[in-house]
Amino acid sequence: MATITIMDPVTRIEGHMKVELTIDTINGQQQVADASCTGTLFRGFEKILEGRDPKDAPVLTQRICGVCPISHGMASVLALDQAAGSPPPDNGRLLRNLTLGSNYVQSHILHFYLLAAVDFMHGPQTHPWVPAWEVDMRPGLDAVAANLPLAIEARRRAHEMGAVFGGRMPSAHALIPGGFTGTPKQGKIAEFRQQLDWLLDFVRNTYIVDVSEVAAAYSDYFDLGIGHSNLIAFGVFEEAGGGKLFSPGYIQGGIQSPLDESTTAEITEGVTYSWYDDSTNNQTPSSGETVPQYPKGEAYSWLKAPRLGGLPFEAGPLARMQVNGDYSGGVSVMDRHAARAQETLKVAEAMNGWLDELDPAGPVFGGYDDPVSGSGIGLTEAPRGALGHWVEIQEGKLSHYQVITPTCWNASPRDDQQTPGPLEQALIGTPITDAQQPIEALRVIHSFDPCLSCAVHVMEPHGKPIVIREAGLAFR
Repeated sequence: MATITIMDPVTRIEGHMKVELTIDTINGQQQVADASCTGTLFRGFEKILEGRDPKDAPVLTQRICGVCPISHGMASVLALDQAAGSPPPDNGRLLRNLTLGSNYVQSHILHFYLLAAVDFMHGPQTHPWVPAWEVDMRPGLDAVAANLPLAIEARRRAHEMGAVFGGRMPSAHALIPGGFTGTPKQGKIAEFRQQLDWLLDFVRNTYIVDVSEVAAAYSDYFDLGIGHSNLIAFGVFEEAGGGKLFSPGYIQGGIQSPLDESTTAEITEGVTYSWYDDSTNNQTPSSGETVPQYPKGEAYSWLKAPRLGGLPFEAGPLARMQVNGDYSGGVSVMDRHAARAQETLKVAEAMNGWLDELDPAGPVFGGYDDPVSGSGIGLTEAPRGALGHWVEIQEGKLSHYQVITPTCWNASPRDDQQTPGPLEQALIGTPITDAQQPIEALRVIHSFDPCLSCAVHVMEPHGKPIVIREAGLAFR
């Protein structure tokens, strides 16, 4: 039996993640016998926001992640819309969708081609694809590898598309409570559509085809990385009449159930194996607190352990697509890649319709005044899965802010019942050919598209500890 730590290879994700694997021979097969996922940095945004003007939140929370900032901005404005009773007009809703949709397209293309594809094939022998492990790859994927440079252009175009209305990418500051700041002028609509047409062609004729080629070459990965198979989606992309392009819901034990804010009241965050004070264990996000404690006993991660009804749930494109009946496959490494590619096409096609609905003469902002007191919940979806912001306002200032990110769902540590998080469970049982180069484990990890930038954040690059002072307390 061997225990190894995958640290540097897992930097091919958003942020920094450590995965510790126990590899043993079981029934004649060398495989992962146990796994633990560690978020290596503390995220202090919840504490930073306390005492601030509520309108600061959509700006600051977008700094949680540079790859999916729009989702954080969206969650924040949805929470403030609710707290103030200030929904956006139709143009505001549509422009939010178009900006967020652009972020989805670029993120999914980034994930497959730049973060995951080189787990399955040798990329170009130039940066950023080298250095790489010297492991055997299956033949027949040269055409896919040849598309890696084109994917860089595709991602650039998606960013440029999002900036048409958002003003800049990443971290578009056009998302404001009560609506949007950009305007749907005809010239901007035409510019956006030109980029979208190019990207639709890329998604239909390159991205989906390439994912299908990888899935055919590695068909055994439809049976690997299964995990708990519980799926959760908060829903995303507001439609006229109150519906969503992706409806909320969850699947537990193969049974699908609806999900609304009353259901999300059953969400708790465990900290038994997280570097937070045990007094905050299993609190709901509406009342939960961020109280760091490091070191702490057997804790091993800065991620908390979100649970719905006490159970772990996987979030992401596969969850959204299955909850909405758009994907009928299983839960596995290849199902995650296939569902993500198909979702990219669904979102891009929906964006064409949203462009048609824009009214160049209509308002984009419906008005907003900070409430003296109030609370709101912003439930949406980042490209990587269910995202929630919980907000409370007192005396016109933010008095409470809590965030649950997709990677906290997916890469959570064990809870007080010793139940592994979804990614930990998905790794267990994975066959490993070479314990020193466990490429099979990386394929499982990367299929979740983990984003540790969202889950953890504060660091000092030169080794000096950062000290955050809050109400007389110092957090290292």
